[in-house]
Amino acid sequence: MTGEGVTPTSVGALAELVGGQVRGNADLLISGVAPLGRAVQNEISFLGNPKLRKQLETTRAGAVIVHPSLDGVLDRNFLLCANPYLAFARILAHFNPAPKLPLGAHPGAVVDPTAVVAPTVTICAGCVVGAGARIGDGSVLHANVTIYPDVEIGADCLVHAGVVIREQCVLGDRVIVQPNAVIGSDGFGFAPDGQRYEKIPQVGRVIVEDDVEIGACSCVDRGTLDDTRIRRGTKIDNLVQVAHNVQIGDDCILVAQSGIAGSSEVGRHCTFGGQSATAGHVKIGDFVTIAARGGVSNNVEGNQIMAGFPLMPHREWLKMAMTMTHLPEMRREIQQLKQRLLELETQNNKHQE
Repeated sequence: MTGEGVTPTSVGALAELVGGQVRGNADLLISGVAPLGRAVQNEISFLGNPKLRKQLETTRAGAVIVHPSLDGVLDRNFLLCANPYLAFARILAHFNPAPKLPLGAHPGAVVDPTAVVAPTVTICAGCVVGAGARIGDGSVLHANVTIYPDVEIGADCLVHAGVVIREQCVLGDRVIVQPNAVIGSDGFGFAPDGQRYEKIPQVGRVIVEDDVEIGACSCVDRGTLDDTRIRRGTKIDNLVQVAHNVQIGDDCILVAQSGIAGSSEVGRHCTFGGQSATAGHVKIGDFVTIAARGGVSNNVEGNQIMAGFPLMPHREWLKMAMTMTHLPEMRREIQQLKQRLLELETQNNKHQE
């Protein structure tokens, strides 16, 4: 893909951008990025999946980003980089810069006069910015964003269309919120009196630290008394639920449709696969991976890969999953063995008589 109006860049300059080395023609001009299967001479591609290695022989790409271990395997232009996928991401960003929007508030936006908005902020049509809100330099609010009173948004944040950020919540710097996400909705708290449920006021906040991304239609609930906190660098996919009082550590990944129940604590560098979830009030250590559809009902020590429900080490789960496919056959064999055992017992009884 290539952004409109992008100036072609030499392979050598791209190598400097990503800290790589060129094998071949460093002066070749590149105008965009494309997959191996459809790249052409003025485009660069990358090999991140070893299963696609054969495509190196047939691709028409002008250059290919590869791991240094592939240096010399073919006589073609290579950009050698220890992390080809990361280099691909940076080069793709280079050719597709974010569009520049006019600074200031659109006439169709409503900004409370007590809000403090930096002069380099963009506020698009239909936005509402409440009393006492603060928005830092370079941040962008796309159409129909609603910012409740006393919200704080840091510098260079990108808030997409339809997002709602409720009162007193805080976003750090460089936070990205995808369309229709909700930050600071009430936690799911109700006190039963025996016949009905009375709502418990949710008076905490949501604190989103620097460099966090929150996916489309995800919800992060405010705390009941204390704050819900998403720590630096964490990336949350679409349709994720983070409940009240949850604490999520640095650089975690929450994949689509996962859910973290109330008052749970998640350590650093944890990964939750799609549709995985926790019960409330559990603690998960650092560097834990929960495979897709895994269910956490008790505390989990750090440095583990877990799967299934009830949760178990991933290797054990794989063995169980492999066994599951043989259960019908095993059931038939057990029935046959039971029948054979019954016949032997009957024969033995006859001999004893």
